Amino acid sequence: MNHSDAPPSSSGGDPIVFYDIASGPPIRPFAPNPWKTRYALNFKRAPFVTQWVDLPDVESTRKSLGVEPVRFHADGAPFYTLPAIRDPDAGDKVVGDSFDIAVYLEDRYPQAPSLFRNGSMGLYASFNTHMDTVFPMGAALAGEHFPFNPATAEQSKAAFCRRLGVQSWDDLILSKEARAGILSGLQKSLGDVAKYFRFAGDGGPFLGGKEADYADIIIGGWLMMFCETVPEWKEIREWHGGVWGRLHDGLEPYRGTW
Repeated sequence: MNHSDAPPSSSGGDPIVFYDIASGPPIRPFAPNPWKTRYALNFKRAPFVTQWVDLPDVESTRKSLGVEPVRFHADGAPFYTLPAIRDPDAGDKVVGDSFDIAVYLEDRYPQAPSLFRNGSMGLYASFNTHMDTVFPMGAALAGEHFPFNPATAEQSKAAFCRRLGVQSWDDLILSKEARAGILSGLQKSLGDVAKYFRFAGDGGPFLGGKEADYADIIIGGWLMMFCETVPEWKEIREWHGGVWGRLHDGLEPYRGTW
């Protein structure tokens, strides 16, 4: 996909190649960290194309790009995941972490609006790390609704079971009571995050008021996962006075098409 309003890259060369995790057909983006990158690419009006990668091919794709893993399992084994970008117009520069990609795009496209206009990059990095401890508790709600490719679903489910240390996919299916418990815990945790929006100028919908930046994108990536995979999304978007629904809707101009 090329952003319709994207300026040409500095030398008028090829667009950035964005490696995103493919859902089952029809393909749609759903994973939170790739969504952070998709939002950032569109925000910076960077010309890019999406290279869709089926879940069983993520590890081999990342290795083929020569980029080290940035996440690890509890036992220390590397956890190969996406996003990653490759920039043919910058000597095939490869970046393989959503936050590092945002920093790269900020430098690469200085003429576009700034992703980090409300503080230091270190502050945004800390916020990103904090959000990555809050939102993942909701990932369990997506399990049985995960958009696997039917052609490789069993292979993908087996990989998830290995990562999570369970014997079968059925062990990850939540009972009604378990779902209710996770939703309650998530609502409580997000209540603390919602307090940040008390300081939003001009009534929001973003943390800084009417203009989005990377802090909003960090949250927005997780909200897109909920939107695409969690049946209770309509309920979640109304929590805490509707702050999550307003933020999600406010980021719509940066979603693009795929």
